[in-house]
Amino acid sequence: MLIYHRITSIEDRYFGPLHKLLQTIFPPEEVLAYELWREPLEDPTIHVYVAIHEGEVVGSTEYRYYPELRVAMTDFTIIGKPSLGIGRFLLRNRERDLVKLAEASGTTPIGMFAEVYDPYRAADHSFGGVSPMNPYVRREVLSHIGYKRINVGYVHPSWDHEGQAVAELDLCFLPQDEELTAIDAALVATFLEGYYSALPNKPAEWVSMMEHIRASDKLELLPL
Repeated sequence: MLIYHRITSIEDRYFGPLHKLLQTIFPPEEVLAYELWREPLEDPTIHVYVAIHEGEVVGSTEYRYYPELRVAMTDFTIIGKPSLGIGRFLLRNRERDLVKLAEASGTTPIGMFAEVYDPYRAADHSFGGVSPMNPYVRREVLSHIGYKRINVGYVHPSWDHEGQAVAELDLCFLPQDEELTAIDAALVATFLEGYYSALPNKPAEWVSMMEHIRASDKLELLPL
């Protein structure tokens, strides 16, 4: 049996195992330092949950809902072990929680952002040797769910606060309207500026990308 447990403090006994899992799965530039998690976990708008199986953290997801933009963001989804149904368990619990968050804010969501590795640029990442985390598998899962790739040369600032440009991912969007073929560029820009506001060191590639997005009207949504 899997338990869906929210972590709101680095003092939570499950946070240590979660942070080790993050370090096992993701490259260093994608993992926030242990102590730097204190403030985000105490932010009520940031939802970090772990999947617990027989007392062990075997998966996790982080997400947030922006009522003013009517969009959600899935920060990450981790499947630590295969054949336990962790992916579906996290997906369904996240979906139910996001519905409640939207209802509580009196808004109707228009979709959800996510970043996904491009396996042709990130094939060297072992993701802890966990097969469900393989970039090819992760990308196909998001495609099955309904995510589309936003047509922009995407980079983001590294989470290690070094200000490096991480360029091995695509920015994706899961539209509520499956027929949607483009997204407002202003929405994407506003979302990204807010989402990465916690990282003061922005690389030149990021600045250039944001200028391009701000100068655009729409960004095409392409198959993932």
